[in-house]
Amino acid sequence: MIGAPAAALAAWALAVAVIGTEPTVRMGGGTQPVGPVPVVVTGLLAGLAGWTLLAVLERFTSRPGRIWTIVALVVLALSLSGPLGGAVGPTATLVLVLLHLIVGAVLVLGLPRR
Repeated sequence: MIGAPAAALAAWALAVAVIGTEPTVRMGGGTQPVGPVPVVVTGLLAGLAGWTLLAVLERFTSRPGRIWTIVALVVLALSLSGPLGGAVGPTATLVLVLLHLIVGAVLVLGLPRR
């Protein structure tokens, strides 16, 4: 579970180094940069939610890994609406979509095999 926020933070740091600024999102009437803390916290929360769902599925279903993977992929697809609709500029959109995909990939590939 810790791999998702770690991978996202590494990707965020690389992206910030390459583009020279933090990605920015629209918040209310203004904009806000996406720094390392929100990247890590979001990755941790996604991992915790996924782990909790998997634990519940393991207790009550016969195919928890398959069900969890399908749910996780649907949630990942829906989560992309955030950066696609709220990022400021194409570079921020690309960086934030990649962060979502990285967290999703680490969780989808890592959690059901624990």
